[in-house]
Amino acid sequence: MSVPTSPQRRAWTTLAGRSRPVRILTVTVVLAALAAVLLGALQRPSLIAGSPLSPVDGACVAAVLAAIAQLAGLRFRLGPDAVSVSWAEAAVVVGLVVCPAGWLPAATLAGIGAAWLLLAWLTGLRNPAEIVHLVASMTLGVSAATLVTSLLAGDAGVRSGRLALALVAGALTYLLITFGLVVLTLTLQRDASPVQVAAKVLYAKAPMSTGNVIVGLCAVYAMVSEPLWLLAFGPVLWLLHRTYRFHLRVAEERRMWQAFATATARMPGASEAEVARAGLRGALDVFGARRAELELRGEQGHRRYTQDGPGQNPDMAGSGPAVTRSMAVAGRPVGELTVWLGEPTLPVPHDETAIAAYGEALAGALHDAAAHQRIVELDARAAHDRGHDPLTGLINRAALVTEGDVVLRAGERDRPVALLLLDVVNFRDVNSTLGHRGGDEVLRLIAERLTDQARPGELIARTGDDEFALMLPALTTLTGPAGWAHGAPHTLSQALRRSRELVEQLRLPMRVAGVRLAVEVTVGAVVAQAGHVEVNELLRRASLAAGRAKELGLTVGTYDSGQDASSTDQLALLAELQDAFAADDQIMLHLQPAVDLVTAEPTGCEALVRWRHPRRGQLSPAEFLPAVERSELLIPFTRRVLDLALASAADWTAAGIDVPVSVNVSARSLTDPTFPAQVTEALRRHRTPASRLVLEITESVAVSERDIVDEVLARLRATGVQMSLDDFGTGFSSLSSVTRIQVDEIKIDRSFVDEMIDSAAAGAVVRGAVELGARLGVRVVAEGIETIEQRAALIELGCPSAQGYHFCRPMPADKIVQALTQLARAAPANVTPLQADDAS
Repeated sequence: MSVPTSPQRRAWTTLAGRSRPVRILTVTVVLAALAAVLLGALQRPSLIAGSPLSPVDGACVAAVLAAIAQLAGLRFRLGPDAVSVSWAEAAVVVGLVVCPAGWLPAATLAGIGAAWLLLAWLTGLRNPAEIVHLVASMTLGVSAATLVTSLLAGDAGVRSGRLALALVAGALTYLLITFGLVVLTLTLQRDASPVQVAAKVLYAKAPMSTGNVIVGLCAVYAMVSEPLWLLAFGPVLWLLHRTYRFHLRVAEERRMWQAFATATARMPGASEAEVARAGLRGALDVFGARRAELELRGEQGHRRYTQDGPGQNPDMAGSGPAVTRSMAVAGRPVGELTVWLGEPTLPVPHDETAIAAYGEALAGALHDAAAHQRIVELDARAAHDRGHDPLTGLINRAALVTEGDVVLRAGERDRPVALLLLDVVNFRDVNSTLGHRGGDEVLRLIAERLTDQARPGELIARTGDDEFALMLPALTTLTGPAGWAHGAPHTLSQALRRSRELVEQLRLPMRVAGVRLAVEVTVGAVVAQAGHVEVNELLRRASLAAGRAKELGLTVGTYDSGQDASSTDQLALLAELQDAFAADDQIMLHLQPAVDLVTAEPTGCEALVRWRHPRRGQLSPAEFLPAVERSELLIPFTRRVLDLALASAADWTAAGIDVPVSVNVSARSLTDPTFPAQVTEALRRHRTPASRLVLEITESVAVSERDIVDEVLARLRATGVQMSLDDFGTGFSSLSSVTRIQVDEIKIDRSFVDEMIDSAAAGAVVRGAVELGARLGVRVVAEGIETIEQRAALIELGCPSAQGYHFCRPMPADKIVQALTQLARAAPANVTPLQADDAS
């Protein structure tokens, strides 16, 4: 088979590209038209009675009229196809009168064929298959119209009304056949709805076809009655032609702009490809195009998107007139839009302008899609950055918590899991030696080694500057009657073995900044059951284990729940202390009298604070006071203690016992310039004389921030409050403190009292303190008296007062009045230790 030439190739491809029903329909119409022409040619020519022309002249006139009707016709787009609207009905009406019935199909075939060949040459139409189909359809319609007209007209004359009705019926027959063939062809070819196609074609053909029949009848009447009237038909036909053109133009513009609005509404999309596909589909709908192509240019290079119209052969879709328009947004080129319109048709005004406007709308949608895509990428990058460490690429602590909790909730609830927390030892030395860039490189190498050692399903994260975590979501365990408790040692040993493997791998030498070095890590390991703990808790426990390992100088440490309890208690202490302030029965005082060593009469009473903790029981000052002194709770705490102490003093004063109450003062309180005002306000609230309050200070406080302390002490002395120097003899500046600070009392530390019987040095310190007090004229109180021997020794040394379990244990405030009363009434010769209920 020879290869067709270029025009032949296009025709061949078009025929091959049609669906099989369309090809069958085309062949059928052509054969039917040829059969009608042959049958008409075999008939004996017979003129309608009264025809003014000879048979040959009539056939020539009919052929010429058929050709003129096609040449003066209009074509409009129906999707990618062109539908002809011509003066054919008028030519058929006149041809039925002037041409013999048997010759009219042949004359029509000749005239229409010649006209379309001329149109093909003038307009560039190069589709022989479509021309053959079109000419055959019209010829078949004329044949049917001739048959109907001949049957209805009979031997009627040219002036008879019967002939007019027959001509109208013939014209309608022609219209129905050609209309039906057009609708059927487009429906089969485009796989479209017959109703929609029929409505569009009828809308275009009905007005002109009706006018054509009227024009044809008027022409027949003028030709028979007064041929000169035919001269007036020129202007009339021109006006009608303009009217038909305007009608089709308005209809096409309305359709186009409605489709334009629909297409632009569908343009917005999340991606460039989505918008491009929507834009190309819209271009095919809006302009009835055979093909639409979009070429984009930008930072990503050139991209091309192409889409053919429905039912189009790809090889032929790009034929026909093409309109290309550049697209830009705010003066920045986006690309080009090319639209291949259908075959040459009725010129639609502003086609190029409409394509340019559509291109601008499409450019805006593409720009928005690109912006949306950039936002999506930025969001994705931000989400990635929120969950990943920018230096190592590992997930960060937050992502480990989120992803790890998901892993813990998945699968079997009670399966053993482990978390290993790795801390680089002395990483600060790496930074100081190699610089931060070298330190970053070390961290990246550590991350790479951890990633290489990770197994499927394990999570690796960088949780701190020099801290990494490895979560092992599933460990094998030994099953047995004890369940988790039975298998726990086995799973812990797995975690420890894995920890040591990681330590060995990270310990291997690495080269950074030209330096060969090795890093050491400390690992904190914790094992727990999935479903019973969250990742945050695992991290906390692992951190405790790592810290404990550092303290002990170990490489790998395990979590100890016993140590954890004290750590968590300390962390929660201040929050719980605030709750204690809000309660009335948690912060309380135990009071211990100081007595005369000889008579055992009370000389004072020291307030010792206790905390009745709702969960941990009663706490001693050593368990919570250091935390209070380091926090902002010191002022409210001191206020509470002063209130409780002064309230107790008021109770025993009311019972006739005239002794002061002693309150220990924090170091920070004496460096607070507002402390004297706080003391004064407390005395005012309880209406207590200042002399009834003794503030106990330690010599370590006395030597700190001397200027501020001296000022605060001077203001306190000015109020009349007594001062006591507690724990005398334990510091390095006892004597200087006594000489610098004016005190009313010296309290000998119990460590000297405990040893004074067996240690001459301790006895000498006690004797010296007693003598110093006597010379300075201040009270001396020995602390911690527990035995009769100690009491006797202190009496021998001349110590006037003492405080200790030998006389009375510290007891709650509601029982101190009774204890003080008993001490005051006891005979000097029968002094015995008193036991109080609930004493501690």
